[in-house]
Amino acid sequence: MAAAFAGVSGGFSANLFIGTIDPLLAGLSTEAARIVNPDYYVMPTANYYFMVVSTFVIAIAGTWVTKAIVEPRLGKYTGDIEQEEIKGLSKNESKGLKWAGLVLLFFMVIIALGLIPDHGILRSDDNSILHSPVLKGFIAVLFIVAGTCGIVYGYVSGTFKKHEDVINGMNTSFKSLISFLVLVFFASQFVAWFKWSNLGIMVAVKGAAFLQSADLGLIPLVILFIIISGIINMFMGSASAKWAIMGPVFIPMFMLLGYSPELSQAVYRIGDSVTNLISPMMSFFALIIVYFEKYDSKSGIGSLIATMLPYSIAFFIVWTLLMIGWILLGLPLGPEAGLYYAR
Repeated sequence: MAAAFAGVSGGFSANLFIGTIDPLLAGLSTEAARIVNPDYYVMPTANYYFMVVSTFVIAIAGTWVTKAIVEPRLGKYTGDIEQEEIKGLSKNESKGLKWAGLVLLFFMVIIALGLIPDHGILRSDDNSILHSPVLKGFIAVLFIVAGTCGIVYGYVSGTFKKHEDVINGMNTSFKSLISFLVLVFFASQFVAWFKWSNLGIMVAVKGAAFLQSADLGLIPLVILFIIISGIINMFMGSASAKWAIMGPVFIPMFMLLGYSPELSQAVYRIGDSVTNLISPMMSFFALIIVYFEKYDSKSGIGSLIATMLPYSIAFFIVWTLLMIGWILLGLPLGPEAGLYYAR
């Protein structure tokens, strides 16, 4: 459970594919960057290269911590909880997965045919794949593909009998999104008012002037920003809500110092991820405690934090070192996403 929690929450931002968090943060970063440059656009692929490499780095670090520290400290389980039976998929479930996979393959072929050929129908006006409607409208594409696959699986497996079942399933899932929609509403108001009031540019100019006079340099600045993001994450769980508050301050500040919004976003994602494991505000934290207590009635918040702390420290060290190495080598964070802002 500790290893799984570390992978899901501690390595939250690291992924081999573009996830829902990428366009979400990119949208907030775009609005923050436009405080300085009204025409700036942060792509959902802004941190893709860095996050792909991070996936392997975090996986290796998490495996080492599990084997070398966590597993030896916990010892062999001696409780009386019976092992749960692992059941195989039913015939209908296997059939449903097969058809859902075929639908996914169909969509992938259609997208590939529209993007790969020169002047493909899904490319942008300048014949670019990076600025194509598929990437700029990634959330809509993800919704259509995932929704279609889910509906096909439901009907083939027998979960859905009629169209009302699809609506009821959507209603059930939507109940868990209500709190997020309320959060996004207020976050969007904050960003809009922050931009309208010019507080963002005022704080950015003053902050940039202070940092320039302090002459910290990029690497100390990055380490400091990771630590600040990690500390704030201990008191506020939502990644998007934190970035909606921090982005309009730090992105213009970094831009005025000559560093790109994509770099600010990548550094924030490191700090936001490494303390997820020990933050009581993390959405999965209470759930993990429940499962810990199932196997050890004496477990609580303290024992969970003590178990996950080695992961948090290791992830902070290796991820920060990776970012420092990335900066020293001058590597792009993603397609057309460099480290520095061209004014």
